[in-house]
Amino acid sequence: QVQLVESGGGLVQAGGSLRLSCAASGSIFSITTMSWYRQAPGKQREVVAVISSSGSAVYAVSVKGRFTISRDNAKNTVYLQMNSLKPEDTGVYYCMVRVVEGNAYWGQGTQVTVSS
Repeated sequence: QVQLVESGGGLVQAGGSLRLSCAASGSIFSITTMSWYRQAPGKQREVVAVISSSGSAVYAVSVKGRFTISRDNAKNTVYLQMNSLKPEDTGVYYCMVRVVEGNAYWGQGTQVTVSS
């Protein structure tokens, strides 16, 4: 079992920045990929960024060049640095990790609101 606690969401004006954090505890030795998803009101949850255990990252087209995902394996934490935020980035952001057995674990979500 892996427990995830997210932090760093909030209200920001368009063009601003936020940094999300997600700290993992529990069976952390089995974590492989770490990801950020988001869900806007009335829309399906979508992947924002994924980072492998070796640090390779992939991004959704909509955030590429503006968002950066990183991880600190010593702290069992994944981050999402969000710059040049747009109103369409508004939503609940979720951290998700996968373990070697294939299971996925989700955080509780943190609200990001970007005002125009």
